[in-house]
Amino acid sequence: MIAPGLPIYVALEPVDMRFGYERLGAIVRERMAMEPRSRALFVFVSKRGNIMKVLTWDGTGVVVVHKRLDSGRFEVPHATRVGDQHVVVSDAIFDVIFKGVSVAPKRRGRPPIH
Repeated sequence: MIAPGLPIYVALEPVDMRFGYERLGAIVRERMAMEPRSRALFVFVSKRGNIMKVLTWDGTGVVVVHKRLDSGRFEVPHATRVGDQHVVVSDAIFDVIFKGVSVAPKRRGRPPIH
């Protein structure tokens, strides 16, 4: 359904997941300075990090993909520069994010006191 090789833009700020394609499209225009009806994927993640929406245009209409993880969080990359509203990721990185795979090393707890 989602064609490989499209530019993928991941919003860095959490988005209210009640937003539909019109509000998400407005965010694309206002914050990302792009056109939502371009051949690209625009990725948005909720504040809690467990819900993702992907906005794209397939040439005939707008498509919104909605995914909620059963457990865990979607890990969004960090900004590369101060003030960035989004980052561009590769197909491979998007695949990892979309699957909810953790890329950060797990924190080790304190060793038990004897």
